Amino acid sequence: MSTRPTTRATLVRAGNASPMTLDGTNTWVLVEPGQGSAIVVDPGPNDSRHLKAILDAMREAEATEVALVVLTHGHADHAESAAAFAASAGSVVRAAAADRCVGAEKLTDRESIDVAGLRLDVVATPGHTADSVCLVVVGDRALLTGDTILGHGSTVVAHPDGRLADYLQTLEKLRLLVDERGLSVVLPGHGPVREDPAALIAEYRAHREQRLGQVRAAIAAGADTIDAVLARVYGDVDASLQHAARWSLLAQLDYLSENGEPTPAA
Repeated sequence: MSTRPTTRATLVRAGNASPMTLDGTNTWVLVEPGQGSAIVVDPGPNDSRHLKAILDAMREAEATEVALVVLTHGHADHAESAAAFAASAGSVVRAAAADRCVGAEKLTDRESIDVAGLRLDVVATPGHTADSVCLVVVGDRALLTGDTILGHGSTVVAHPDGRLADYLQTLEKLRLLVDERGLSVVLPGHGPVREDPAALIAEYRAHREQRLGQVRAAIAAGADTIDAVLARVYGDVDASLQHAARWSLLAQLDYLSENGEPTPAA
């Protein structure tokens, strides 16, 4: 099943729901009205039913070809099928990481992509991963965010590839971008579409500051190992997400260390 939350963007959700992927990975089919070419963003897992759903969504949008496959980052739930899907569609794959590209150059920050009148502006947004990008769907004033910002919940800073310093800079970059470009909708990599980008980014920043405060307080209270801090700060997190909580904690501890603040021993 697909939905079209904006004029140019159709959402096709993969059937890979889990505690990490929320309702499933969001694949985005982008088509300029009246044109026959599609850009497919994050084709997702290598699942025949999902890939068929992407092609069905293209037909509903009156697109007859996949001009380009774009990855917001290289995690498997977004990128696993990209090379095979592009090959079957006679297309190419572009990503910020060169080793994820197939038959095309890697994406660069502030690059504009134009396919049959559909314009996407690329924004490098490291933090969740080093290779994360967001895309501005210019005609829709929409921000397509991959895993940098989700429709609900919070994003994992996937240590060691992801860095909290980078992520905080990314949130500030996106805050300014939303304001400067008048962006009005977030098309996330997981979860529902959001129509409050400025407020959502502010929530994400506040959440990160809250977690940093909790980590500092745990250390000040005597938590002298990583496991002890994890138990104090993330003890209420479901067991299935403890590995992700550890990634984010390690990223926070690296951030504190880089800024000369005390951190626990391993």
